[in-house]
Amino acid sequence: MNAMPPKSSPYVLYTFAMSHYSEKIRWLLDHERIAYREVCMTPVFHMLPALVKGHRGQTTLPVLETADVSIQDSPRIIDWLAVHHGPLSSLPIAHAEEIREVEARFNAMGKDVARYLYHHIFGHADELVIQLWTEYATPGQARFIRLAYPMVRWGFRRKLKIHGSHIARAEQRIDTTLAWLEQRLKDGRSHLVGDALSVADITAAALLAPLACPPQHPVYGVKTFQRQTETALARWRGHPALAWVRQVYAEDRGRYTSGLADVSPRWARAA
Repeated sequence: MNAMPPKSSPYVLYTFAMSHYSEKIRWLLDHERIAYREVCMTPVFHMLPALVKGHRGQTTLPVLETADVSIQDSPRIIDWLAVHHGPLSSLPIAHAEEIREVEARFNAMGKDVARYLYHHIFGHADELVIQLWTEYATPGQARFIRLAYPMVRWGFRRKLKIHGSHIARAEQRIDTTLAWLEQRLKDGRSHLVGDALSVADITAAALLAPLACPPQHPVYGVKTFQRQTETALARWRGHPALAWVRQVYAEDRGRYTSGLADVSPRWARAA
C-alpha cells in the first residue's frame, strides 16, 4: 500500500476535496505510484493561486505543481505524466487513442454531475456545503465563507449555470452517459478499454462518484453526505452503471492510503 509521501515530495497536487476531477488525478497518481503531496484548497481562496499557477487565465483545479512547471486541468496533467512518467500502466500505447476518447466522453459530462448535485443540495443542505467547503480552511477563511455564503452560493450558481433548462439538460446528458456505459459493459467486461484498469476506468468512475457514492471515496463515501443527498440521487439508485463504479472503487481505489483516502473529515466526525 502507498504511504503518505513526505512533505519533500517533488510534486504538489492542488485540489478541492469534493472535486471529481481532482479525484481523477489523485487516483491516477496513486495507481501509478507517483509520489505527491496534496493541498486541498478552499473555494474563493483558491482563485488567485489557480490563476498564478495555471498561467491560463483559469481558476480550475486540479493543478499539479512540479519543480519546473505547473499543469492545470486533468487532461493536460495526464498528457504531462505520459511524457515524463510514461509509459503509464493506465495508458498503454496500444489502446491510448481509445482510452483518451472515453476519457473525453466522461470529462464532458463532469460539469453536468456537479450542476445536478449542487442544484439539489443548495438550499436543502447548505450547512453540509459550508462544512465541505471549509474543511481545509484557515479559521479566517472559514469565517468568511460562512458569512459570505449566500453571495458565494449565488456566484457558484451563476458560474456553473445551476438554473432552469440547464438542469434538465444536465439530467439528460447524465442519462445518456449512463446508458452508454451500461451498453459498454453488457458483454461482461470489467474494464472499459483493454483488460486492465486504465485512464478510461479511472475517469468514468471518478466523475460518476458523486452519483454512486462508493464507500472508498473520501467525501462521497461518507454516510453523512449520503443521507443528505439520498433524495437527490434516488433518480439513479440501482443503475447498473453506478454499480460498476462502486465495483471499480472497491477493487482498486481502496488499495491506496495516499492523498485523502485515509482522511476522516471533521464534518463527518461531528455528525
